[in-house]
Amino acid sequence: MPVITLSRTFGSGGSLVAASVADRLGWGLLDNALVERVAVGLQTTPAYVQAIEERSPSFAERIANVFAYSSQEMLSAPVDGPLPPTEDRILEVTRRVIDEAVARGPVVLVGRGAQSRLATSDDAMHVLCVTTRSAAVARVMARDGLTQADAERMVDDTNSDRLAYVKRHWKRDWLAPHNYHLCVNTGWLGIEPAADLVVRMAKERFPDSTRAQPLA
Repeated sequence: MPVITLSRTFGSGGSLVAASVADRLGWGLLDNALVERVAVGLQTTPAYVQAIEERSPSFAERIANVFAYSSQEMLSAPVDGPLPPTEDRILEVTRRVIDEAVARGPVVLVGRGAQSRLATSDDAMHVLCVTTRSAAVARVMARDGLTQADAERMVDDTNSDRLAYVKRHWKRDWLAPHNYHLCVNTGWLGIEPAADLVVRMAKERFPDSTRAQPLA
């Protein structure tokens, strides 16, 4: 099934671009819904998943992950019983949710390493949304009501965490342009013109799928 993965630097408005693209194409959209499905698979909350998903784990947490798996294997619990929602377990379920979404597609997938998971898929178009740091800071200040200093810190820290997340789990350079088919600068283009460009390229790439029904 055709799929568009949309990676985005923090504050670029990538989620807005993705929502517009999915709506215009009539495709499904997994942005926050992807986190919710991962949380359901782990029998935990979306807030928990988001809290630990992209930050770099400490050495102690990595040891805890190992013991979580080892302890589970030694228990006589049913095979399908829930494992502790460790970082490794979250990644495992995220991969499964991505695969299931693609199988049911067509769909627009936002973040969560989808581009890396589907890097070799012939049915995937990979998009990167970026903007200048100043534009990102301004957007975050207006959106979240933060001071400039707090917004700058949030933009820098979040992008650093995302870079480390992709490097740690997928062994890829998150922002390397050769990993994407299309890079759009929302600070220069604007949200809707950026979505226009993605939609136009998707229609050329997937001419038989642009009238598909949204993912249920």
